[in-house]
Amino acid sequence: MFNRSVADIVKSDYRTAAIFKQYGINYCCSGQLSLREACTIKGIDFKNLEEKLSNVTRNVYINNALQFSNWKIDFLIDYIINVHHAYLDETIPALKLAMISFIDGHKKKFPELEKLLMTFNDLSTILLAQNKHEEEIIFPYIKQLESTYRRKEVYGNLFVRTLRKPVSTLEKENIIIKKLLTEMELLANNFQFPSNACTNHQVIYHRLKEFHDDLVQHKHLEKNILYPKAIDLEKQLLQL
Repeated sequence: MFNRSVADIVKSDYRTAAIFKQYGINYCCSGQLSLREACTIKGIDFKNLEEKLSNVTRNVYINNALQFSNWKIDFLIDYIINVHHAYLDETIPALKLAMISFIDGHKKKFPELEKLLMTFNDLSTILLAQNKHEEEIIFPYIKQLESTYRRKEVYGNLFVRTLRKPVSTLEKENIIIKKLLTEMELLANNFQFPSNACTNHQVIYHRLKEFHDDLVQHKHLEKNILYPKAIDLEKQLLQL
């Protein structure tokens, strides 16, 4: 790695771009310096940089055999918040800034990028508002349902306020989310960057693909597993 160019390192794994940016190392159009040269010029300790690059490119695998539907509701909620919501909270502002910075100097060459940014912004606005509503209102209510049912509380049915209306609202929002996600995918040519795309352009498309894939799993866990389980829990509580 020490003798590879910074640009080549980023092209082989887009996640390294964040570390190079942190150290002020240009990885795009003038990123042809070798990692050795970049470290020397910037006075960076290579071992320290190498460790950070290794950490950011480490893959975490989730076994496909995992049965999310068998997870306890409170654990599933915590997983959604700490993995998927946290990902959106961290990724959206950083990716938006990266897109604005890049598009500003490339919109004439790639006019579709402006529409891509608008779509990403519309999608982000809905997602962040939805996350907030879930974390502050819907998820605490579901956890209360689960706790009440587990304790077999005599007056447990009094806690039921029905999820059908808020879930119906979420479903309407999710239709819009799906539409915007599809539009984003089409505008980005299924996240296949043009043959003349620079390294920055490639990194943005890789990050958008990562954003897309995470969101697909996120919504699957909520729509197909969490909310059906919670609605079923309400029915069982009403029978106590």
